[in-house]
Amino acid sequence: MSERPLALITGGSRGVGAAIARALAPEYDLLLGGRDGVALSAVCDELGARPWPVELTDERAVAEATAGIDRLDLLVHSAGVARLGMIADLPVEAWRESFEVNVMAVAGLTRLLLPALRAVRGQVVLINSGSGQRADPNWAAYAASKFALRAFADALRQEEESRGLRVTTVYPGRVGTDMQRVVREAEGGPYEAAKYLRPESVARAVVAAVTATDDAHVTEITIRPSARPVT
Repeated sequence: MSERPLALITGGSRGVGAAIARALAPEYDLLLGGRDGVALSAVCDELGARPWPVELTDERAVAEATAGIDRLDLLVHSAGVARLGMIADLPVEAWRESFEVNVMAVAGLTRLLLPALRAVRGQVVLINSGSGQRADPNWAAYAASKFALRAFADALRQEEESRGLRVTTVYPGRVGTDMQRVVREAEGGPYEAAKYLRPESVARAVVAAVTATDDAHVTEITIRPSARPVT
């Protein structure tokens, strides 16, 4: 049996989740979740990771998939959806999906894995958003779900810190991912990669939190695209 620490990363088939997986692969055994089976298989083959293709909103499937995990050093919540629109126009289904994926699925998976995390005094990392710190027009449903995710992380941190768990929330600004392309299309603007954070930059911040010394608990990290020219 491997003595390397074990990490489970949701949303690990592309974007920020895949970048985090690549950054952790040298030191961790990886379980990677993702909805795109082809992309997930490709990343797993590249990194020697195990696929964990579980629909996070299916409570029974998640319970079955977590039943055999008795120790977990790191849980990274990177999966998420963004539904944009004015409050006057956004249907209730968009609100429901935002909360089911961005909040309820996170809470449910974390709850089921708490015994495994407690067993090794592990860590939970939640990839939030700048929208978890402020709400802008057209972003109400997404921002509300990310504010709720922030509240969940804050409560989890206070409840579990005495058991040795560390809980870190990461608030990236706009990141150059496939999701960002969709967002910019919805906003009616161009996708300009040079203006956004690279997924690898977010991954480096996660690694910094995960590798913090035992006397340190990195609770929150805010990252914004730099105004300096990218070379």
